[in-house]
Amino acid sequence: MCLAYPAKVVEIESSLATVELEGVRRRVSLMLLPETKLGDYVLVHAGFAMQIVDRRTVDEMLETFDEMNAHER
Repeated sequence: MCLAYPAKVVEIESSLATVELEGVRRRVSLMLLPETKLGDYVLVHAGFAMQIVDRRTVDEMLETFDEMNAHER
């Protein structure tokens, strides 16, 4: 299963961004979303920002991830 995760853009340098989720930072490509601005939330998959999303969507996704992780396997 492939999964995109939401993260906040905390730094932009040319076509690369540093994003952060729960204290973890990663560098991702903005080649697919050149209009991304500092402070935006993006969905990240395979090292690429794929879509800009609002904070409400981020909260809903993180809540769903928490629910999934709470279930026994």
